[in-house]
Amino acid sequence: MTNIRVLIADDQMMVRQGFTVLLNAEPGIEVVGQAVDGLDAVAKVAELAPDVVLMDIRMPRLGGIEATRRITTPPGAAVKVLVLTTFDLDEYVYEALRAGASGFLLKDASAADLARAVRVVAAGDALLAPNITKRLIAEFSRLSGTARAPLKERVGDLTERESEVLSLIAQGLSNAEIAEALVVAEQTVKSHVSRILVKLGLRDRTQAAVFAYETGLVRPSGQ
Repeated sequence: MTNIRVLIADDQMMVRQGFTVLLNAEPGIEVVGQAVDGLDAVAKVAELAPDVVLMDIRMPRLGGIEATRRITTPPGAAVKVLVLTTFDLDEYVYEALRAGASGFLLKDASAADLARAVRVVAAGDALLAPNITKRLIAEFSRLSGTARAPLKERVGDLTERESEVLSLIAQGLSNAEIAEALVVAEQTVKSHVSRILVKLGLRDRTQAAVFAYETGLVRPSGQ
């Protein structure tokens, strides 16, 4: 099995080196490079073609949010970004996901959680730290009344079942959980998810969840 190639972008050398040691000790994960800021990260992604970038939020010259946007915007971009920060503030969470991040994890996560996060994001699944999810939902709730018209129109491209699957993705359910809820095979759910991403022009499940809340297809509990 091919190793998951990881690039670590952080302006603190000790953080970069620490994450490198932790991840290189994990089977199936290889740190292929380090970047000292956002501009360096963009350049290193083009040079090294990593599968996952661990991206700090606050860095000199170019911050992690804009670097994430530049890395994930080009058509066909396959690299996934996992945002790491010590600041669990709503604005950072939301803007990082809007910029194209596939996951969000605090820097005080354990080595096991960090490795798991890299694997989850590399596999194309969404990842949010549990203590951040409630804040994120609150932000979506605040913005839900201003869903953008062009996005709402794209919902019409989905079948009724695809809309149902998208709603469950936004609620944080895995493929297996969705399959159980809808009483269908997990492979069927995977096919629905793939078609949803293609129809809506989205990169992964995280972007699908953002889309579902922004369009008002899903509203936070109690809304």
